[in-house]
Amino acid sequence: MNEYNLKCQMAENLNPAEEAENTQPAAEETVPVVSQEEVVREEPVEELYSTADDQLYMTSTGEFNWEAYEAAGGYTNDERKRYDDVYEKTLSTIKEKEVVPGTIVSIGKKEVVVNIGYKSEGVVPVTEFRYNPDLKIGDSVPIFIETQEDKTGQMRVSHKTARLLSAWTDVNRALESGEIIKGEVKCRTKGGLIVDVFGLEAFLPGSQIDVKPIRDYDVYVGKVMELKVVKINNEFKNVVVSHKALIEAEIEEQKKQIMSGLEKGQVLEGVVKNITSYGVFIDLGGVDGLIHITDLSWGRINHPEEVVQLDAKINVVILDFDDDKKRIALGLKQLSAHPWDAYQEQLQVGQKITGKVVVLADYGAFVEVAPGVEGLIHVSEMSWSSHLRSAQDFLKVGQEVECVVLAVEKDERKLSLGMKQLSVDPWEGIEGRFPIQSKHSAKVRAFTNFGVFCELAEGIDGLVHISDLSWSKKIKHPSEFCAIGDNIEVVVMELDKDNRKISLGHKQIEENPWDVFETVFTEGSRHQGTIIRREGSHAIVSLPYGLEGFCLSKNMKKEDGSTAKVEDTLEFVVLEFNKNQRKIAVSHTGTFKEEEASADSAKKPRAKKSEGSDNNSAVKAVNAQVEKSTLGDIDALAALKEKMEGKGE
Repeated sequence: MNEYNLKCQMAENLNPAEEAENTQPAAEETVPVVSQEEVVREEPVEELYSTADDQLYMTSTGEFNWEAYEAAGGYTNDERKRYDDVYEKTLSTIKEKEVVPGTIVSIGKKEVVVNIGYKSEGVVPVTEFRYNPDLKIGDSVPIFIETQEDKTGQMRVSHKTARLLSAWTDVNRALESGEIIKGEVKCRTKGGLIVDVFGLEAFLPGSQIDVKPIRDYDVYVGKVMELKVVKINNEFKNVVVSHKALIEAEIEEQKKQIMSGLEKGQVLEGVVKNITSYGVFIDLGGVDGLIHITDLSWGRINHPEEVVQLDAKINVVILDFDDDKKRIALGLKQLSAHPWDAYQEQLQVGQKITGKVVVLADYGAFVEVAPGVEGLIHVSEMSWSSHLRSAQDFLKVGQEVECVVLAVEKDERKLSLGMKQLSVDPWEGIEGRFPIQSKHSAKVRAFTNFGVFCELAEGIDGLVHISDLSWSKKIKHPSEFCAIGDNIEVVVMELDKDNRKISLGHKQIEENPWDVFETVFTEGSRHQGTIIRREGSHAIVSLPYGLEGFCLSKNMKKEDGSTAKVEDTLEFVVLEFNKNQRKIAVSHTGTFKEEEASADSAKKPRAKKSEGSDNNSAVKAVNAQVEKSTLGDIDALAALKEKMEGKGE
């Protein structure tokens, strides 16, 4: 029997009702059918056959004689075409990359045969049905047509791909509609759980499991949970679901009711929900409040775990709340009296107490003298030294320290303490230790533009003015003379015990050399000098014995008419010597022009200066007299005034 005759026989024996029944998918399983055409017969099959032809090729036994039929030439072309059409109408029309319904025909160890109503049946690996251990023959399943005919002529189909496509369709629909779906928790993963949703693996973050922090994810494995699809990433095929979203609406309503009944100062019972380094979150029955670490205890604590434990029930007081932001500030220490109220009655200024250092700062140390009662030792009260240092140089956290109460501010609950008061004040008896004109060795501690601060002893500092550093050198800044940490010899010049000030001098260690220089650098004497620098309209000349003189530009002309330059070594004549101001005026031009040199040192200016000096002396005499005068000395003051006015005329 050839293939064509077989097709005809199949067409004759086909029952249209049975065909429709076999291709109909099971009602209990929803399968998206992309393309499926029903076979509709337009004319009865019996009309295609001729009874005369049948009788012609029938044998005596009533069987059809196929050999005689083939020998007679078979069907005509028109008949063949008619039978081909009938055969094609008995088959389903399918397309590649579409999902069609299929019926399980047989189940083997490795493969499952599925009838999809096409010329050939589909073969699917049995591993694609391992999610359904109850699979049996006759079950209807969705099938994805990958290709109608591959290189080997076989049709390639997949049940797994059909399930994935169907699942993605369901997931996207759930996201758009916001419907509640169910999923089975498969396993735990980093940061959450893996849930089976429509056959897809979806991620349930730990923060979306419940409104409360979850500490053990394993208890959810194997459970079926109601979920809501919150995010889909089609590019990476990721699905994120949430269980928390289902109960947030209900919780928000509870929060509104709770917030509406809150009042400041109200005491409520709550459960410790979470503990952080900065505070404790308390569940008040649907709304959370925060106890800041500073409101847990009147005393200082390093971590909230020192006071409360997780899941513990505690009473708290409402300090403040914000309806808009749903924030509630709670307090625990406010439920007990402040320890300061009872302890302050025991404190008296000058009292010695012992405490423990709890906090160190650059400006001082906080000492806990009783639970919840702290005092501050300022760094200036740690040592008699005026050189302020950091509190870390004196104390350590946790150290027991003895101190003295300096001040108590009851209203502000502040306590000032001191340490240096436990030792003898170095300024006591300072006159005997450092009398006027006594010589000492001091350590350079600091510089200023006007002098050097030196330490004579611990807590006793003095100032050496910049003018008292050297007899001969003009010093612009103390750093030119010495360095921090150097030891220098000093003389006590003035002592002010009340203000704790001492004036020191360094050059006074030696006699004033200007008394000797006055006899060497007399006016008109000549000396070798080197020009070391120019300063405006004059130059500075280095003279013997380390002295410096100044020479005006007009006095720097050489005998050949040129002007002397820096680093030139020449002979200079002294025009003026001022011991009090330590100034020496010199001239090079005066060495060869005696007349000009004498003109520069004319007597009139000196006479005026001398006169001015007399006036200054008179003023000093008046000032001295004014300081010592009383109401009975009016006549003496009048006489001095007449004397000054007479000189002025």
